[in-house]
Amino acid sequence: MKRTFIQQTLALAVLAAVGTPAWAQDDASSWPSKPVKWVVPFPPGGAMDAIARTLGEVASRKLGQPFIVENKAGAGGNIGADYVAKQPADGYTLMITSIGMATNGALYNKLSYNPIKDFAPVSLLAVVPNVLVVSPHQKDIKSAKDLVAKAQQNPDKLTYASAGNGTSIHLAGANFTALTGVKMLHIPYRGSGPAITDLLGGQVDVMFDSITSARPHIQAGKLKALGVTTKTRSTSLPDVPTLAEAGITGYEVSPWFAAFMPAGTPPAIVEKLGKTLNEAMTDPEVKKRLDFIGAEPIGSTPQALGQHLKTETERWTALIKSAGITAD
Repeated sequence: MKRTFIQQTLALAVLAAVGTPAWAQDDASSWPSKPVKWVVPFPPGGAMDAIARTLGEVASRKLGQPFIVENKAGAGGNIGADYVAKQPADGYTLMITSIGMATNGALYNKLSYNPIKDFAPVSLLAVVPNVLVVSPHQKDIKSAKDLVAKAQQNPDKLTYASAGNGTSIHLAGANFTALTGVKMLHIPYRGSGPAITDLLGGQVDVMFDSITSARPHIQAGKLKALGVTTKTRSTSLPDVPTLAEAGITGYEVSPWFAAFMPAGTPPAIVEKLGKTLNEAMTDPEVKKRLDFIGAEPIGSTPQALGQHLKTETERWTALIKSAGITAD
């Protein structure tokens, strides 16, 4: 008994000297007690960056600690995701990501992280629809059905631009050709900007662009919108039909954005953050700022996001493999 008592005393002394790990000290009631790092795995200026900064401001006010945005861009979001996956699961690292979380595993030969196992889902945040737009030089294409008919008559003659291989803009086009059976030539660019420039100039024929960058050209009458890619119409372009409404049966591509934390983050912290972000998305000022970039807030529970990621991964992996798409 004396030996056991001594052993227990020594064990307690060691624990006292080492200290309690940070993750164990922080439960939902005391979290956050210091700034939270919000990683954006793409450059500043895009929709993802804007969503993170907008929601981060509100979360900071609600939770009493700064949410500091850090852009860690590169490799289609993989550099930032790898960084977050390797951070302590203490509730102080958060990542906003996109549909790439469900596609990169199929687009890249090898990832340094597992998109499903290495992250704790927090909440879906928003959808930014893509919209099918046609060059002003293609005056005879006035609807999605016109595009299908012309592509059928001219296989591999019509071109569709994208912001790069494997982007949601590219996958929207690949899904279109898979559903309709038409053959169009994909022209990848390094970003949406140069692709839109060539679309306006007639160097390419059509594009499934993000509503964020396409809307100003649509509203100015420079590009014709044939349909949005989402299941329902966009509040930013309410007069533009969905592609399903326009006759492309079963078509839906909803580019989503969501929040994740490192796997192992205490569930109470994940739940608290998810609730805070969902509340933030009901704020009228947040809705106004998101609408400016064409983003539509959605929100979800952590469990719903986890299931959504699995479903999307299965769906896009099948399309990417069948179409032979790679990130190169």
